[in-house]
Amino acid sequence: MGGTPRASAVACAPMTVTVRDLRSDARADLEGFARVRHAALPFILVTPDSLAHDLAHMPPDARYRPLVAVADGEVIGTAQVHLAHESSEPGQGNVNVYVHPGHTRRGAGTLLVRAAEEHLAAYGATRLLAWVLDEPGHRAFAERHGYRASRSAHFLRLDLAGGTLPPLQDPPPGVELRPASDFAGDPRPLFELDAETMADEPSDVDAEFTDYEAWLAQTWRHPMFSPELTTVALVDGRPAAFSAARVDGGTRYATAMTGTARAHRGRGLAKLAKNDSLHRARAAGYTEAFTGNDTGNGPMIAINKWFGYEICGTEVRYVRELG
Repeated sequence: MGGTPRASAVACAPMTVTVRDLRSDARADLEGFARVRHAALPFILVTPDSLAHDLAHMPPDARYRPLVAVADGEVIGTAQVHLAHESSEPGQGNVNVYVHPGHTRRGAGTLLVRAAEEHLAAYGATRLLAWVLDEPGHRAFAERHGYRASRSAHFLRLDLAGGTLPPLQDPPPGVELRPASDFAGDPRPLFELDAETMADEPSDVDAEFTDYEAWLAQTWRHPMFSPELTTVALVDGRPAAFSAARVDGGTRYATAMTGTARAHRGRGLAKLAKNDSLHRARAAGYTEAFTGNDTGNGPMIAINKWFGYEICGTEVRYVRELG
């Protein structure tokens, strides 16, 4: 549980499902994990390389442990399991379980939840949080395992190939738009801006970004992060707003974060940056854009609908108190 888990299996005619750790050195594991996540949650970008990177660079105090459920040699379920290491409140853990839609009702989800909970409890977690698709079967599964519903969030999709983006606008006086790649020599100002905006994101768990080196490893050098498509709005030469882009190596683009420094909010700078990033993504050949918003974040949802995004799915945060 603290290290390698004890074997977990359930016999399900005509196959036996086994849960074990994801092997980062096994390409088949990484590809299977990515395949299941894409099938179960097509609104989130994930690749084998991004999984390997996350596994290699998650801080030790996160106790990060990706799990796979395997049947007849095929990965059919996944779990991303870790402590909320960036929170000031100890004892919180994340359990995000997904089973391939073609392999549900075979016990894989229950085995993954059980292994995840045992792992986090062994490291002192007393409050577990899980994102669950807002569908009757998924919600019933979470409730059967003792989780209660909390906040929710929407996934949104934009057709970059066939849709019409708002026209590009000239920045107001004193404002300049630049790609994040211009900061390759010293990205610290972007780290400081990201940390400030993340602190104000609606969430069940507060997050504090204080480790610049960890941010470089996990965000700036992430294989899906695109500094060329990430747009930064500068006010009098200093970063004031940004729209961070991730890409999957194919034709899918996602906004990882859009935010504005507190001193510059209400001026439309994030909207300006995101529009610039979307236009450059379309010019680069990307055909789909994805993003996500807390359902209570009405202003950002309105902005995304102005761009042409449509809600394509919803997840509900479920919480379980241990002990």
